[in-house]
Amino acid sequence: MHCGLLTIQKEEVPLKSIEVELEVRDHVATVVSTLNYENKEDKPVEAVFVFPLPGDAAVCHFSAKLGQTQIVAEVKEKQEAREEYDDALSSGQQAFLLEESQQSPDIFSLSVGSLPPGESASIRLEYVTELAVQADDGLRFSLPAVLNPRYQPQGSEGSSVQVTSVPASLVPYSLSLSARVSSARPVSKVESSCSLDPLQYLNTDQTQATIKLSAGHKFDRDVELLLYYKDAHQPTAVVEAGQASAKQGSLMGDPVVMVSLYPEFPQSVMSTVASRGEFVFLLDRSGSMECSLNNSKQGETRISSARDTLLLLLKSLPMGCYFNIYSFGSSFEHIFPKSVEYSQQTMEEALKKVEEMDANLGGTEILMPLRHIYSQPCIPNQPRQLFVFTDGEVWNTKEITDLVKRNSGSHRCFSFGIGEGASSALINGLAKEGGGHAQFITGTDRMQPKVMQSLRFALQPAVVDVSVTWDLPKGVSVTALSPPITAVFQGQRSLIYAQLTGQSSEPAEGSVTVKYSLAGHPSQNQLNFSLKPAEDTGLTVHRLAAQTRIRFFEMGDREDAEEMKKKVVELSIQSGVSSSLTAYIAVNKTDGEAIQGPLVRRNIPIRGFKLGRKKKGLKSKALSVESVVSIPEKICRDPFLQLVSLQKASGYWELDPALAAALGKTSEELENQNPALVNNEVWATILALIWLHGFKMDAKEEWELLAMKAASWLHVHAPCVMAYVEAGNALLGCSVQKDVLGL
Repeated sequence: MHCGLLTIQKEEVPLKSIEVELEVRDHVATVVSTLNYENKEDKPVEAVFVFPLPGDAAVCHFSAKLGQTQIVAEVKEKQEAREEYDDALSSGQQAFLLEESQQSPDIFSLSVGSLPPGESASIRLEYVTELAVQADDGLRFSLPAVLNPRYQPQGSEGSSVQVTSVPASLVPYSLSLSARVSSARPVSKVESSCSLDPLQYLNTDQTQATIKLSAGHKFDRDVELLLYYKDAHQPTAVVEAGQASAKQGSLMGDPVVMVSLYPEFPQSVMSTVASRGEFVFLLDRSGSMECSLNNSKQGETRISSARDTLLLLLKSLPMGCYFNIYSFGSSFEHIFPKSVEYSQQTMEEALKKVEEMDANLGGTEILMPLRHIYSQPCIPNQPRQLFVFTDGEVWNTKEITDLVKRNSGSHRCFSFGIGEGASSALINGLAKEGGGHAQFITGTDRMQPKVMQSLRFALQPAVVDVSVTWDLPKGVSVTALSPPITAVFQGQRSLIYAQLTGQSSEPAEGSVTVKYSLAGHPSQNQLNFSLKPAEDTGLTVHRLAAQTRIRFFEMGDREDAEEMKKKVVELSIQSGVSSSLTAYIAVNKTDGEAIQGPLVRRNIPIRGFKLGRKKKGLKSKALSVESVVSIPEKICRDPFLQLVSLQKASGYWELDPALAAALGKTSEELENQNPALVNNEVWATILALIWLHGFKMDAKEEWELLAMKAASWLHVHAPCVMAYVEAGNALLGCSVQKDVLGL
């Protein structure tokens, strides 16, 4: 029975409210969600709630409270847990089952069985997660409140979880969230795309603070918090004592250390931009890309923002590189049969095709184009860089990330989750397995600055020969729990988990050193730390380490599939952290009367969005959504994008009426103010650079690379430009200095 329709007809559903308590310590968050159920019907119900969690969350506690009775769930092998749940329901007992989707680790299903008429139940769910570092050094916490329907490719194995989806105004339960933030460094601010109550500091040095989500959250977006600390890029190490009841020598019984490093590369290396590379852009053109970027009715569509982003990317590529653009839905297309050398001709041909791209290719089948891209031979001395743009509405996440992992030796993968509800498991998984970087574009975010930051990462020399060495006192040994580090980027955090075994009579200090080679330069980062366990961390670090290890085993070699499954189940049960092969099960075994009467199933609706139009004749297994969003297309391009679109591949602009219009001048004004004997292209290029520096400094991240290309072109074609900069400033009403322009 689908009760989405029943909900719209105002039928009661059992879930009444969700309360979330968030505790953040530096870059780790512990999240406790309490789901309150009440059965107002005259017969017992089974309530099923399918909901999203962050893809890298380690679910570590699940319990239920019925009146005064508290039942704590156990982790068991998934089939065993399901059978125990079914047996409990058939014998009239109350039972609760929490399981992770087999296809995607960011979707969970919670079944509340045999809730008698008039009774209430309170479910407590706890997980821990690492917070990702953003482009502006903020730490991102996201509580997914939106679960978009996930597209299941035709003919794929496994049944998808049924999601009942309704418009935000009809979500029949409330959400409250309160957060406590603490760090060794002051908390400078907390931002959100949702309405927050003011930040409250708990001490004078501002290292502890609380924040609350304002009442009345509308479920029209994920709840996202951006946390900013002063001096955020400080390396840290936290040692956590083992669990007293666990066996010594096991992951849970021994101390575990979590090391957080922020590599800083030499400025001399960072100022050089690679002029080589094969850049492959893969754009989602499924129907859902026609939705608004920020879910407002007048907002820019996801596909139009992606088109503008591709314009910036193509203008910013270095001469001498190769590129191609693929797009996908239920089928896929490419602009060129294989990657081509970047030139004025190939750039213009690509931009013409990009302008025609629409969200009209049906479903979201990303495996086919990925397989095709990986089947293409790599170009010698041109490192492959793959950029994937998607709203992440797929079921077969594990299959996709597994494919990227198998091809990780031949490329780096940079991923972009567009809009609310994009699968964090897919977006983070693509980047993690592909040795790249993940970005999420939500709320009022602009896609362009985030994508251009990733292009700068892609143009950085690749870090190679990464090694981690430990120096520990005699008697203490170390076992690495994290997979080997494959990607290191300037200003981005690298996390290492390790198990410490044994004890030492010497002073309890250790050190860890990460060595790597960058553009032929050997570099290293070293951190000394105390082996004395931190206080009050509970088992947070152990659970994160266990989850890292579980995910590593889940992505393991297929030849050892049975051995890997055994390790996953064993570690999941030992650590109490859920996995794709286990589930949490709780049965109320108190001596009460068996619950009488037939059990009615109630699927609890979740907020979702309408998928855009499908290509005629295509069948999709995507689940329908009730909310309709109509968005007008952008009619005119803003002057900034107009100016960018006029730049030539090698970096210069031409003096023509289109440039004059973008600069807000007439052709006559540009020609009359041209200093004597100046080449028209030099004059046009200087004017464009002055305009960018004078009027668009707020978007510098977006045009910085193409401005560097223009400055390089001027160095060759106009060694002396002082007089022309002065004339350009006078014409445009600016006061930009020559050295600021990079000249």
